[in-house]
Amino acid sequence: MRVGVLTGGGDCPGLNAVIRAVVRKGIKHYGYEFVGFRDGWRGPLEGDVMTLDRAAVRGILPRGGTILGSSRTNLMKVENGVERVKDNLAGLGVDALIAIGGEDTLGIARQLHDQDVNVVGVPKTIDNDLNATDYTFGFDTAVNIAMEAIDRLHTTAESHHRALVVEVMGRHAGWIALHSGMAAGANVILIPERPFAIDDVIAYVESRFKTDYAPIIVVAEGAHPQDGDMELSTGELDAFGHVRLGGIGQRLAAEIEKRTGKEARSVVLGHVQRGGTPSSFDRVLATRLGVHAIDAVHDKDYGKMVALQATDIVRVGLAAATEELKTVPVERYAEAEVFFG
Repeated sequence: MRVGVLTGGGDCPGLNAVIRAVVRKGIKHYGYEFVGFRDGWRGPLEGDVMTLDRAAVRGILPRGGTILGSSRTNLMKVENGVERVKDNLAGLGVDALIAIGGEDTLGIARQLHDQDVNVVGVPKTIDNDLNATDYTFGFDTAVNIAMEAIDRLHTTAESHHRALVVEVMGRHAGWIALHSGMAAGANVILIPERPFAIDDVIAYVESRFKTDYAPIIVVAEGAHPQDGDMELSTGELDAFGHVRLGGIGQRLAAEIEKRTGKEARSVVLGHVQRGGTPSSFDRVLATRLGVHAIDAVHDKDYGKMVALQATDIVRVGLAAATEELKTVPVERYAEAEVFFG
């Protein structure tokens, strides 16, 4: 049996660990052959492959990024995209496909399964917003990177008696902002799920200054005020129709400085959150997901995604993972609000 593997969407710490686990177990236990499709869905669309054997995956466990490359190619917007993929899979002798990705990548996997392509999904996103799984690999690494940055910013904020606004990733879900902000002792955390009142933010900032401490505000890129839309850096859309966000941190810092008379600066962590070596938690989770993904292929249990629920790896339908995003519930945000101001 020959199995194809691809990684789609944004790069993420732990992708290589999944690839390694899939290939190592697939060869050792099942005697399968593997090919890797380059650059997400572009690979099967164009038949661009590389051999995945033991040598190819040796030493990649601690490496960030993905040895297969990635892209945001949307084959559903390409003329005859599904037929081209089917033809290339057949021509390469690929019997099944393991797709590692987030909402968009797995959404395509689901549509391909509906058109008789043998697909198993592995959830990946630093935003932790995929449904039907408690955590996605990459999230823990991103939170730890953001937390360390906020820890460092506390000292410079105190030294200069200024407010610092830290903008982290999170288009529609504020998990990174919530976890990194709580872990690093932020004074305010703003997330997309909870439109904020600027007056409340200013009150928290002024309260913090009155205690002779400088405030740290952590804001997800998709957070927005109650009286306005998301702040956009451009009007550009990616291949899946997502607007490229950014700018809310700078806008908020300017408003804080204007209203309080105190110096305020914004720091955008950006892509550094998903770069570099994965944490131990993400290495283990990614490895377990890879092991169970190739088991699902062996069982011919297609149209499924392997997921973490409690401490177990289970199989769920691709539809359950992609029908809606997993966002921060009200009660979780309330836990963080205890420490605002």
